[in-house]
Amino acid sequence: MRIQLDIKPLDSWLEIKKFPPVISGPCSAETEEQVMQTAMKLSKIPNVRIFRSGIWKPRTRPGMFQGIGEEGLKWLKSVREETGLLSAVEVANPKHVEAALKNEVDILWIGARTTVNPFSMEELAGVLKGVDIPVMIKNPVNPDLNLWIGALERFNQAGINRLAAVHRGFYFFDKTPYRNAPMWEIPIELKRLIPNMPVICDPSHICGERELLKGVAQKALDLEMDGLMIESHIDPDHAWTDPEQQVTPEDLEKLIHSLVVRDQKGNIDFETKLEGLRTEIDKIDAELIHILTRRMELIDEIGTYKLDHNITILQLKRWQNIVQDRLKSGIASGLKKDFLLKLLEIVHNESIQRQTDIYSRRNGKKNPLK
Repeated sequence: MRIQLDIKPLDSWLEIKKFPPVISGPCSAETEEQVMQTAMKLSKIPNVRIFRSGIWKPRTRPGMFQGIGEEGLKWLKSVREETGLLSAVEVANPKHVEAALKNEVDILWIGARTTVNPFSMEELAGVLKGVDIPVMIKNPVNPDLNLWIGALERFNQAGINRLAAVHRGFYFFDKTPYRNAPMWEIPIELKRLIPNMPVICDPSHICGERELLKGVAQKALDLEMDGLMIESHIDPDHAWTDPEQQVTPEDLEKLIHSLVVRDQKGNIDFETKLEGLRTEIDKIDAELIHILTRRMELIDEIGTYKLDHNITILQLKRWQNIVQDRLKSGIASGLKKDFLLKLLEIVHNESIQRQTDIYSRRNGKKNPLK
């Protein structure tokens, strides 16, 4: 079911001179000179409309650089006056919000470590009630779509309708090439549930390394994300925080120019062909559902037959033969082994579940697997 939020389109509150719009600036504001030099160069890139910089940094351990603090907000005000770029900062508590508003910051964003806490979201949304300012909300560090949606809803209910979601990846236990796993299915589902929600991708925090930025940025555009947030620093190798994921303004401009912006819709012939193919997929999906239904009906018959003859549910040798045979056939047809294994496992688990239900009903007991 789709979620209805009162949200203004991105282009109604952000001037987009060239697609994709890019939010850029250093991970942390370090000195006034560093901020101004970076901003001046970024202002010459047509795609860059918003200058971002961390003023307060949520650090894992005490003693690490935790941001320059409120002094840096004055530098951002100078950036807007000198370059015309809008300013954006991360806020994590009501004091941050008060200081940002006092210094006329244009846009606020909520970081992943704050989004994960509904109490913080409620408090920040309450502070901003009645304040007309754009807010960008990053996904929580853990892959929980409902937490992300809940944060967006809280701010929207507080009257914030210039709202955007920022996809910055998720903490994942398994080793991946990325600092934070993209898990693209989550922002895609967010766009499906809230179609009018602008979703901006943050390749810097997904990648953690500048060499990976282009691939993730291109993927974001291919998935119809509405913009990019990429960190840029005048001297990234000597940045005080996260040097590996920042690029110079010059390299950022090259990266942007290398991206391919594809049409979301084609001409009439293209749309006709595409619609025909989609219709075929719809038919096949209907057939798949019918086939799966019939398969499960047969599973029920097998479960009843086993029970009548006092036979155990799991027939391990039979299952091993099925996996071996289906893998061989599927791989020969061009399907990937991992995909087949996942599919077979889902079907097998459902089959075991259904047969266990039959046994439980016969015995008058509730299925312990549920």
